[in-house]
This record gives sequence, C-alpha cells and structure tokens, in this order.
Amino acid sequence: MKVLRISASDTHNIRKQVLAPHLPLEKCVFEGDEEEQTFHLGAFVDGKLVSIASFFYHKNDTFEEENQFQLRGMATLEEHRGKGLSSELLKVAFPVIKQNFCNLVWCDARTSAQGFYQQVGFEKTGEVFNVEDIGEHILMYKNL
Repeated sequence: MKVLRISASDTHNIRKQVLAPHLPLEKCVFEGDEEEQTFHLGAFVDGKLVSIASFFYHKNDTFEEENQFQLRGMATLEEHRGKGLSSELLKVAFPVIKQNFCNLVWCDARTSAQGFYQQVGFEKTGEVFNVEDIGEHILMYKNL
C-alpha cells in the first residue's frame, strides 16, 4: 500500500461509487476541490487507487481556531475496507495540515462512520443532522 497526492478528478469515481451511487457524478465534484490549499490523498494497492480523502482549508465557526482544515469525501472501495487504509491517509495528512499552521481538522461524519472517527481520535460535537440525499451526519473534530 502506498499513499500519494492525487488530483481532485482522481477522487470523483470513488466518491460516486462509495458515497453517492444514487447521485449524478457532478454531485461528487466539491466546491473548493481545485483551491490552492486543498489537497487530495489516495491509497494505492497493487497500483490501483482504492481509498481517498480530501482536505480543504475551511473554517467552521463552531470552533475558535482561525486556521482549520475540513476532511471531506473520505471513501474506500468495499473490498478494501477494514485494512487501515483510511487511517494511513490521515497519518499522511495530519503533518501536512500542521505544516500549514493548522491544528484542527473537522468533518461532517456520516453517523455510520462515527466509530471509525472516534478510533482515530476525533470527538463529536453538536446534534445529528441530515444531509439531503445522503443521510445522517454529526460534526466531529480532532486537535492536532
């Protein structure tokens, strides 16, 4: 397994397949995907991209920290889940985020993934909310 930086367009097919199979591909292109401070990581197994995560320099007013990154669109192909790929993506991302003078990462986590995020050190805050066409989420964060 190898973690590499990838382009925003490299994330779209896995985002669609894993996170929104019922939506058109254009819904898997996120605002800010091409911003200068946004970065995307991919985990490759046998040369094939199987897990992705995107990180956006984006402030959530819930938190006092001025400089924050939002984790968005983390997804792993079903046949590669449970192998620690998402954890590896985060291990690569956190030092990059800290190099950008940020010490807070937050995400709107699917409630079904809440356990994973807690295992890697995220804490939940606020109430469960619904994202239209996607499902229930909860705001989670991690101090770096």
